[in-house]
Parts: sequence; structure tokens; C-alpha cells
Amino acid sequence: MGTGQGRSLTLNSAFRVGFTGTLGVGLAIAVMMALQSVATVIIYIGLALFLSLGLEPIVQWFVERKVPRSMSVILVVLAFILIVVGAGLLVAPIVISQIQTFIGDLPDIVANLAATGWVLELEQQFTGAIDVDAIFANLGDWVSDPKNVLSVGGGVVSIGAGILSFITGAIIVVILTIYFAVTMPTIKSAMFSLVAASSRPTVESVTEEVTRSIGRYVLGQLSLGIVNGVCSAIFLTIIGAPLPALLAFVAFLASLIPLIGPIIGATIITASCLMVSPGLGIAAGIYYLVYMQVEAYLLSPRIMRAAVDVPGALVIIAAIAGGTLGGVLGAVVAVPVAASALIVIRKVVVPAQAKK
Repeated sequence: MGTGQGRSLTLNSAFRVGFTGTLGVGLAIAVMMALQSVATVIIYIGLALFLSLGLEPIVQWFVERKVPRSMSVILVVLAFILIVVGAGLLVAPIVISQIQTFIGDLPDIVANLAATGWVLELEQQFTGAIDVDAIFANLGDWVSDPKNVLSVGGGVVSIGAGILSFITGAIIVVILTIYFAVTMPTIKSAMFSLVAASSRPTVESVTEEVTRSIGRYVLGQLSLGIVNGVCSAIFLTIIGAPLPALLAFVAFLASLIPLIGPIIGATIITASCLMVSPGLGIAAGIYYLVYMQVEAYLLSPRIMRAAVDVPGALVIIAAIAGGTLGGVLGAVVAVPVAASALIVIRKVVVPAQAKK
């Protein structure tokens, strides 16, 4: 009798463990699926919070000069909206026009590329092994068909849906950024109220330093991107590079990624110029080699000195890891996240260890 009851209890326990484990796995899968379904919304919220922290130093600058915070927020938000809308109206039509021009000129670009000296030398070296003429002829025929070019982007419907999704996302991010900028003190107060009173001063100090660091980083990286974009537009227009506005926009976006971004942008722009003529490619390569030295040793230290105090090796590791996990947005956000972690370690972990 005792043996039977023991077996029954063992079976019941095994059933409970198995059933509980199955419920736990199912709940974990459900949570993961839910997070995947709202991943885009989470990205919008994170980006908007990131941008609102970038606006916070400007708001504080007005507040320090005796301007009421409500008025400071209104001024900064209006300026932010005007800049975003103005940049969109100014840059978007030019970039779209130049993309259309690039697609229309693709057959001529391929034909000119086939006639360049280095391609002819390549053909002579691989005579009989590789038919370079046939390769470029097939490539020219392929790009001459607009359907093939559009199929790279998933077709007209897919491209239109992508543009509409981008515009919708931009509007949502702007609205959320304004909301977070207006309610930032309330958000901080709500967070601090959840912390024990004994730890609240430390948490407030660390939080303020983290938000200041992130805000200065956003402004600093955005400033570097604007400088690179404007200088690229001027230089590429002077040397007669193809699609200068589009390439300058690429330089601006690439500069938002710390350290490795300017190198990626310079490589893309130099390769684009090289496809037109070796002279343009060499000129662009020399310019970006000089510009990257100026940015690394002159612009970046002056602009970013007060923003984030992160070792260069950690910046590279954080940018690569963030880019691997979250793409371009992950690479941009990774550095201030690393800086915030360093601040927490210096302000909380190290003092706690010193007291032991």
C-alpha cells in the first residue's frame, strides 16, 4: 500500500512538473511572439525617447537663462518640427529626383564602365577564360529593363509601401518625441518615486548624468553628420560627382554611426565616383581620407568631449555589437548605452565595492 501511494505521488509530482514546465515554455513563446509583433512600436518609442533626450540639453539651456520650462519646450519643439519638415521638403525631392536619374542612367553607367581602361586591361588578362564583354553586355541588357531594376527593391508596390511606412514611422516618432520632451520631468519623477528613499539621491544623480550624456551625444553625433553632409555636398558638386545630393545624404546618414560610419560612407561614395571615372574616384578618396583625419583629430574631440567619455576600443566594440543586433539604429544607440553603463559602474558599482 505504501509503495503504491509512493508511486502515485511520484507520478503526480512528475505530472505537475511537466505541466508547469510546459505552461512556462508556452508563456515564454507567447511573450516572444508578442514582442516580435510590437517590435516596430518598441523601436519607435526607443528612437523617440533617444531624440527627446537629445533635445533636453537645449531645453535646459533655455531654462538656465530664466526662460520657463514650458516656454522652453515649446520653442525647442517648434524649432525641431521646422527643421525636420524643412529638411524633408528641401532634401527629399532632390534625393528622389537623383534616384530616378540614377536608375535612368544605369545603362549608360554600365556602358561607360565597360569602356574604362581597367576593364579593358582585365579583359586582356583573362582572355579566353572570362568573357568580360559578354558579362557587361548582359548587365547592360538587365539594367535597361525598368522591371528588373524595380524588382531589386521588391517591385513598385513594395517600394511604395516602404516609402509610406517610412513617412508614417517618421510622423509617429516626431509626435512621441514631442510628448517625451514635454513630459520628461514627469517621467523622471515617476521613475524616482519607485526607488527607495534611501537610494533616491544616488539614483537621481546617476539618472541626470546619464540623460545629460545621452543628450549631448545625440547633439554631437548629429552635428558631425550635418558637417559631413554639407561638406560632402559642396565638394561633390565642385568636382562634378554623380548625384551629389544623394551621396551627401549617404554621408550624413553614415556619420550618425560612430567611428566606422564615416569609413563606410566614404567607401560607398568613392566607389560611386570610381564607376564614373578613375579621376573622380581618386579625388573623392583623397578628400575623405583628409576629412576623416580632420574629423577624428579636430572636430570629434571638440564636439564630443563633453558628451561621452568612452574609450575608443569600447566605442568600436559597442558599434559593431549594436549594428549586429539592431542594424543601423542599434549601432547609433550602442555608444550612449555603453557610456550609460560606464557611468553606472563608476557612480554605483565602484563606490559600493570600495565600501566593502
